[in-house]
Amino acid sequence: MKPIRPILEEDLHAFIDRVLDGARQAEVEEYLDAHPDIAARVQGYVRQRAALRAALAPVAAEPIPPRLTLRHLAEARRSSWAVPWRSVAAAVVLLALGGAGGWSLRGPASPSMAQSGIAALAQEAAYTYGVYGPDQAHPVEFKAADRAQLVDWISSRLQRDIAVPDLSVSGYRFMGGRLVATPHGPAGLLMYDNGQGLRLAILVRPMTTDKNSRMSEHSSGAIQGYAWSDRGIGYSLVGATTSDVLHPLADEIRHQVDAKI
Repeated sequence: MKPIRPILEEDLHAFIDRVLDGARQAEVEEYLDAHPDIAARVQGYVRQRAALRAALAPVAAEPIPPRLTLRHLAEARRSSWAVPWRSVAAAVVLLALGGAGGWSLRGPASPSMAQSGIAALAQEAAYTYGVYGPDQAHPVEFKAADRAQLVDWISSRLQRDIAVPDLSVSGYRFMGGRLVATPHGPAGLLMYDNGQGLRLAILVRPMTTDKNSRMSEHSSGAIQGYAWSDRGIGYSLVGATTSDVLHPLADEIRHQVDAKI
């Protein structure tokens, strides 16, 4: 049955969040059955949502800090009209999001909240790849032809210059990339493929700890990777392949980055 209204991106997000009514839920399910590429992307988001909820469950159970109670906020508002209205509004938003995001003000949440340094970077890279690596519709925001714009955008948000490694000699073409959120701030995601269905990704972001760390291997299920940092910038190469494939590529990326810094 063809839906009366077209299936929009907002319907897909509502499907992921489980807030559709019964009729619309059935229409979206029928649509996904007919569009396996979009269904794969949606399932990636569903898995990420489940992982985030599991990771945040202990945080969400924490009591509301006294400074964020409505009574305290109201008293603070009455005591000083110099407090900008945006500050109170922001606190109220935090109250509304408490069940999902907790009260620790740790930034965008993910399972890497419990990690730090290179371990956090490695986990962020694996989860980000798990979302965008299988995506057949929109794996990147900026395509390879927009490389200069992508580099400028990521560099400006990270406040650090980044470079796009060239892996063509090893058989991997640059697909493009995007800016992504992590619990430790924005990060750049660069995507590559070998024309045979294998995609690799590089996650790059500034490091607050482990600013100079030797390369180490990591894994998350079927996703393997190598992570390292140099002069305050962290890198992690990940892919659904073996360490034998990734290790020489990680070495090549590190050498190219070192030559351009």
